[in-house]
Amino acid sequence: MTNSVHWLVAGIAVAAPLGLYLTFLGLSAIPFFQRHFLYAHKFNTLFWHDLNRPEYWGFAKNQVTPFTLTTADGQSLYAWHILPLQVYAQHESELAAQDAGFCHKMTQSVNFKLLRDDPNARLVIYFHGNAGHVAQAIRPASYHALTDGSPSTHVLAIDYRGFGHSTGSPTEQGLILDGTAAVDWAMQVAGIPSSRIVLLGQSLGTAVTSGVAEHFSHEGVDFAGVILVSGFSSLPTMLSGYAIAGWVPVLRPLAAWPWLLRKVTNRVVDKWESAQRLGEVVRTVKQRNGRLRLTLVHAKNDWDIPFHEDDKLFAGAVNGTLSDPAGMGEQVMEKEKEQRTTHTGEDAWVAKWKDGDVVVRQEVFPYGGHNDIMYYAPVLLSVMRSFGLDEATKPVM
Repeated sequence: MTNSVHWLVAGIAVAAPLGLYLTFLGLSAIPFFQRHFLYAHKFNTLFWHDLNRPEYWGFAKNQVTPFTLTTADGQSLYAWHILPLQVYAQHESELAAQDAGFCHKMTQSVNFKLLRDDPNARLVIYFHGNAGHVAQAIRPASYHALTDGSPSTHVLAIDYRGFGHSTGSPTEQGLILDGTAAVDWAMQVAGIPSSRIVLLGQSLGTAVTSGVAEHFSHEGVDFAGVILVSGFSSLPTMLSGYAIAGWVPVLRPLAAWPWLLRKVTNRVVDKWESAQRLGEVVRTVKQRNGRLRLTLVHAKNDWDIPFHEDDKLFAGAVNGTLSDPAGMGEQVMEKEKEQRTTHTGEDAWVAKWKDGDVVVRQEVFPYGGHNDIMYYAPVLLSVMRSFGLDEATKPVM
């Protein structure tokens, strides 16, 4: 092979991926394509999975009720209500006798009545990450972990607009409306007080959870707990150093040209500024002498979203406790945080910041990656703490 051929092959090897990358950047500047890349809501398994047959994912017959709820702007959201296994066992004959599949009259179902009429019922409202649908990937396993391990913990999981069988197209404000609709359904239709509700979000769901928590904090609503798993501080910030699965860069190559990186990140249409939102949640709750139990959980070996994104979320929340709007400097924050940190292993620690009835807790766990962490002990224990199940004599209110 001649030298000219060698140069030609080398040129093609460089030009092809560069061309694809530049095409990706160009399409990302268009909101329609950008949102498809971000939310990946069309990547799902609906072609071969029937969401109205939850038994496929190991649930007992009619342990899960598929139904829809409606948002304030008229979108229809597909949802699952999952019964605690112990509650199911106590009512198995009655539950199994119902018609299986999608429930058109949710409030008339036995499942709904077991949620509404139990004064000890606890509810986890689950906001999943991007891509897929309510039953895709690790999501059913995490529902099992939540409902199998606690005798009174129900789960409500929704598909955001444009995901799965839900109508509409995803946007930042739209997904927050979706999360708000789920909470409104739980409190106003099912009659569950906020003191028995935990908001639990993973990955993209942490941004939704932060937006929902901010909305209700201004309405004077305090939840049993707000838990963010594998979260990020803001979308532009996260994308600047993000690599898919830890090795396929998104905007990281642009770091060599800061002006270009800023230009590109400024075109991100859905900012998802979760660190700022958490600061506002804390500030609002503290001003009205409310109660907040905010927990951040991240795996040290998360290759999708680095665990140090949780440090920014923690700092944003803690700065909400301060009277100075400028907050603490980074070095001061690190020093103060270290004084409140317990190292539980080589790659594991817990930081806890308490101010009155506002508690911000960050836990880094060595294993679990970006997704499997959802059914690992730190997440399940965080739910239990939020509900007061770590205090044997504490009644559910």
